[in-house]
Amino acid sequence: MAVIQVTDSIAIDDSEIEESFIRAGGPGGQNVNKVATAVQLRFDVRGSPSLPNAVALRLMKLAGKRLTQDGVLVISAQNFRTQERNRSDALERLLELIREAAVPPVARRPTKPSKASKVKRLESKVKRSGVKSMRGKVRDE
Repeated sequence: MAVIQVTDSIAIDDSEIEESFIRAGGPGGQNVNKVATAVQLRFDVRGSPSLPNAVALRLMKLAGKRLTQDGVLVISAQNFRTQERNRSDALERLLELIREAAVPPVARRPTKPSKASKVKRLESKVKRSGVKSMRGKVRDE
């Protein structure tokens, strides 16, 4: 039972991650039909005691289509020809997602436009209005 250190404050127990090996699609000749090299990594985001609630919520939002309705994050890796490399690739992708979710979003401070920017905007509107008014039909005087 190993512990995987994700960040300074978050560590995940190895038993929380479930791996299953499947046959990879795509090119590879006869080897691809015989050997299950692709890995499907499953991590229960909702049921994980290791993740703080805020991090779990952000992780579920980041996961998108990779999240099942039960709150399980599924990561598939089949880029490499060996089980071990696909396994480490999937684990690294999971850890990267958790690290990204661990960073709280910066609160937006509402700002007001400066006086100069307001004046500049109004002057450009007047100028544009003048250009458009010149495009009208020619009037005989």
